[in-house]
Amino acid sequence: MMKMWVSFVGIGLMVLAAVVVMFARAKTKGILRFILSFIAFMFLLSGMLCGFIAIV
Repeated sequence: MMKMWVSFVGIGLMVLAAVVVMFARAKTKGILRFILSFIAFMFLLSGMLCGFIAIV
């Protein structure tokens, strides 16, 4: 049961990363775009890690 919740968190982080990247590309410029994209990348890596944990 715990693996299911970990996988849901991973999926949620990946969706959040996609939303943040879309927002950053559509609405921001300059350093703010870079910061938001970097945060989204960290969300994506965290979601991937949660996915791997849920598989193992």
